[in-house]
Amino acid sequence: MKILITGGAGYIGSKLVKSLSNNKEYKITVFDNLMFDQKFQKTSDNIEQIKGDVRDKLQYKKLINNCDTVIPLAGLVGAPLCDKFPKETQEINFEAIKFMSENLSKDQLVLMPVTNSGYGVGEKDKFCTEETQLNPISLYGRTKVAAEKIIMERENSISFRLATVFGVSDRMRVDLLVNNFTYIAFTEKFLKLFEPHFRRNYIHLNDVVEGFIFGIKNFNLLKSEIYNLGLSEANLTKQQLCEEIQKIITDFKFEISLDGFDADKRDYYVSNEKIEKKGFKAKTHLSDGIKELVNYFSNSDFKLSRNY
Repeated sequence: MKILITGGAGYIGSKLVKSLSNNKEYKITVFDNLMFDQKFQKTSDNIEQIKGDVRDKLQYKKLINNCDTVIPLAGLVGAPLCDKFPKETQEINFEAIKFMSENLSKDQLVLMPVTNSGYGVGEKDKFCTEETQLNPISLYGRTKVAAEKIIMERENSISFRLATVFGVSDRMRVDLLVNNFTYIAFTEKFLKLFEPHFRRNYIHLNDVVEGFIFGIKNFNLLKSEIYNLGLSEANLTKQQLCEEIQKIITDFKFEISLDGFDADKRDYYVSNEKIEKKGFKAKTHLSDGIKELVNYFSNSDFKLSRNY
């Protein structure tokens, strides 16, 4: 199987490529513009790595035409980054997906990550399912929802609505909530917490990778459907997340503040029952991810400024 992974040197992509490369039945093409100054990984015989941009239609079309499966990870991710670069967000998150869809044959397969940000603000005490009406409240969420609609108009597609991802990657990100709060707890020992009742679902990076691999291996079982992909036991408020971090970083303290606000207004619990009934269940506990992050921050020369 020839697999094209755009954004394959990114936070999710770098770990996904490494896992897929262990299966010599896959021929993997990584396509990434390296916009965060990251490096391509050491390659193996079944990996080709190409520096380029999904907005380069001529180059992108050639790659699309030479693969069996596309995993389009290339994108600007997160509300703050997308608000900073709105034109690029529209071009990469939506228009490049539309171009890809228009140039795919009906037999080619697509496994696309979206985001459960599209749920916006969920109903109190009610889980968001794949049938819940979408209400994206950020440019990031709107472009991802629009891209998902385009992809799901074709038969051989799967959309994974990812929970907020946490964990260590070769292309590390600390803007993600668990990673960010753990970094602050580890380095500063104190956090002023705004709107502590806002709820999120979380998932470890390893489980995201395993979810995509499950999707490749069981494509006919999952195809033409949308799936929430998260850790069911990790539907937590921001305050509960801080309390979980305190169990690992015992000298960390946080203060609930009523004089500020969180620019990210997302507030929802998410049900992952649909994908679990198909046979996949996220399993990496939040506490294990926090310990992993603490170990990483303790033993690396990581600096926050590298990720923005």
